[in-house]
Amino acid sequence: MLFKNNFIIFSFKICMKMCLLQITGYKQLYLDVESVRKRPYDSDNLQHEELLMKLWNLLMPTKKLNARISKQWAEIGFQGDDPKTDFRGMGILGLINLVIMYPPTAFIHLLFLSGLPDSILANITRYFSENYTSEAHQILSRSNHPKLGYSYAIVGINLTEMAYSLLKSEALKFHLYNFVPGIPTMEHFHQFYCYLVYEFDKFWFEEEPESIMYFNLYREKFHEKIKGLLLDCNVALTLKV
Repeated sequence: MLFKNNFIIFSFKICMKMCLLQITGYKQLYLDVESVRKRPYDSDNLQHEELLMKLWNLLMPTKKLNARISKQWAEIGFQGDDPKTDFRGMGILGLINLVIMYPPTAFIHLLFLSGLPDSILANITRYFSENYTSEAHQILSRSNHPKLGYSYAIVGINLTEMAYSLLKSEALKFHLYNFVPGIPTMEHFHQFYCYLVYEFDKFWFEEEPESIMYFNLYREKFHEKIKGLLLDCNVALTLKV
């Protein structure tokens, strides 16, 4: 009986410690994400500019960008001639998320930009390059669909805002507590962003909107769908690739 009681007490302490780690880890993750989001895109910052050029080269490997400020940016889904204006809401976080689904060469720049330890960035690099590269290219191709196409870059930045707002409102708690056995990190935030990208693409084509002009309507419909899923205390939204 004494052994059984000691085991119960020991198990309780382990569970309590894990819960506290997850709670404090969630708060730290929000602070980490917020720190990157608050860092504005700076066209005078060489690292920022190099990362932006890397995005173009990843998405348009066979086409040269004629000028830094160019109407060509619309080809990958930016609104104006200078992409920096589209990053105002999400800062450098919006650009990092656009790049993060592509091969390891893109991540050299992230070591400086994110402020995270090199070891963590190395793990993120390996994970995404091994799992998501081909899928990312497929989604870019689908975004250029003649009838159901959408603005890839703008939608990506918009989904970064969605992931950020869900994290800030603590709507991601159940998901992260179930999905991550220990302390949640930036890697897990980026994984959730990728989940949103792929699920939104699938949702968009299933809904078959009449026009991109209805984007906000379907964006909100998708947002409500995700929020509904996140209400389940057993939820763990994982991307199946």
